[in-house]
Amino acid sequence: MREITYREALREGLQEEMRRDERVFLLGEDIAEFGGTYKVTEGLLAEFGPERVRNTPISETAIVGAALGAALLGMRPVAELMYIDFSAVAMDQIVNQIAKIRYMFGGKAKASLVIRTQGGAGRSSGPHHAQSLETWFCHTPGLMVAMPSTPYDVKGLIKSSIRSDNPVIFIEHKLLYNEKGPVPEEEYLVPIGKADIKREGGDVTLVATSRMVLRALKAAEALAEDGIEAEVLDPRSLVPLDEDAILQSVKKTGRLVIIHEAVKRGGYGAEIQAVVSEKAFDYLDAPIKRVAAANTPVPFAPTLENFVIPDERDIIKGVKELFG
Repeated sequence: MREITYREALREGLQEEMRRDERVFLLGEDIAEFGGTYKVTEGLLAEFGPERVRNTPISETAIVGAALGAALLGMRPVAELMYIDFSAVAMDQIVNQIAKIRYMFGGKAKASLVIRTQGGAGRSSGPHHAQSLETWFCHTPGLMVAMPSTPYDVKGLIKSSIRSDNPVIFIEHKLLYNEKGPVPEEEYLVPIGKADIKREGGDVTLVATSRMVLRALKAAEALAEDGIEAEVLDPRSLVPLDEDAILQSVKKTGRLVIIHEAVKRGGYGAEIQAVVSEKAFDYLDAPIKRVAAANTPVPFAPTLENFVIPDERDIIKGVKELFG
């Protein structure tokens, strides 16, 4: 099977859906001629033209508002917010309008749209461009939240998200765009709400999201050298959450470590921890452990940024603490 980058897989997913459905169009800052900040939409303007690959003003409120209006009229917009940090500017539209439209109109009106955005640290971008804010949206009923970690998953999930009748917050990680992985040439979909076991193991379950999946896999390799076989589970989407997959894995291993790049306090790991505590407590052989970022704004200095964001050593340390 061919191997392509996360960026290329995402572009292919957008391109295939735009060819399949004329209602699908893209809008965002510098996404046309420039191809987007991370070059995801590069080349799409030449194929689809300025009506379907639309540059917007530097206004998240305008981007999200236009996407909502278009969706209410039957279009399938994919709006790009350059950084998830900037979603705060449009939170009223996202949380109070987009998330509630279908409910308030009894399904007669639908906000069938995707908001693509980029989260996470690692580029010394400072506290305004490097946050992991997925929990904001997970807390709001009416929104789906996807966080793909591999090229295969990002392509399959963007296609499913575009076809969904529910609004989807689609969170990419800025350090995943150059990661390569196998992606079939034939069409496929990854269902929203279906987790994936990235590595099988019987001693401890590592539930990781986004870029932390890659770090969990590296940690699992190191743990195996010490005789600990870790199972790495990627939820792929947080809303809906594949609780069954997580519970089945925990029942098999008896131990759980949850890893995410967001700060620990109020992070989504607490929700996963609560689900397992409520539904599989008797299967646990040790307390549940969370490995997450420190409760601080993301520093600009690379050394400090690396210090507050969890890495393989933090994951290994967390796992070994469960084994005494």
